[in-house]
Amino acid sequence: MVADIETGPWPFAGRQFDAVVVTNYLWRPLLPTLLASVAPGGVLIYETFAQGNETVGNPSRPDFLLRPGELLALCRGLRVVAFEDGYQESPPRFVQRIAAVRQASSPSAVPRYLLA
Repeated sequence: MVADIETGPWPFAGRQFDAVVVTNYLWRPLLPTLLASVAPGGVLIYETFAQGNETVGNPSRPDFLLRPGELLALCRGLRVVAFEDGYQESPPRFVQRIAAVRQASSPSAVPRYLLA
């Protein structure tokens, strides 16, 4: 599917997913939609550049850099199972990462995952 998710309509309106994965992307107006796309029992995995990255490369505009604790605040209604905010050496960059789970509506509704 090809869609302009910054200026066009959200192509998955009304749908939820067992996993939502976002890497190296930040468009703040879309954050509530991405969060709402996580189904009960589903997981959000998000990683992108953070403030400080402007000292080592691109992106360097504040619009594209997460503020301290921004992902934690976004995931306030989820159970955060991992969070990282800091400097990575290879390649040099500042990032925030989070893995968070939306509470399942019932124990039998929890999706099963296989990570290998």
